Amino acid sequence: MTFNSIGLDKNTTKLLAEDLNNLLANYQIYYQNLRGIHWNIKGKRFFDLHVKFEELYTDANLKVDEIAERILTLGTTPLHTFEDYISNAKVPVGKNISQDENAVRLIVDSLTELLKIERDLLDKSGEANDEGTNAIMSGFITEQEKTVWMMKAWLNETV
Repeated sequence: MTFNSIGLDKNTTKLLAEDLNNLLANYQIYYQNLRGIHWNIKGKRFFDLHVKFEELYTDANLKVDEIAERILTLGTTPLHTFEDYISNAKVPVGKNISQDENAVRLIVDSLTELLKIERDLLDKSGEANDEGTNAIMSGFITEQEKTVWMMKAWLNETV
């Protein structure tokens, strides 16, 4: 094994960085979805949802930066083109969503997909003894599980 300057196996970190780039692409689509529903939401719940969506996209923007910086810390380059994001993302793209329930459903569906990717990364980073990536994924998962619960409660559904 060859180790990098932060004490992790170079081959393993390269694979983790690829998975993080996949997460980054999905997060960028999620972020853009949040911006779109923030801008386009209509109806009687506008004031509450407009503020909530802004809170979520601000948080997503910070997470995008954190993911990209972790990729750089692992010694590779983060994806940074829309072409890369679209070709690597599994998060659904929301277009022209202005109805409240459709917007909240898009958030739940997006977070469900992000959680799958993050859990996979959590397992892999744990096996690689990559505490930095592990801690990031653990924090993301905890927050997103709560957001899914809250959004599902808003939809009057159970998790």
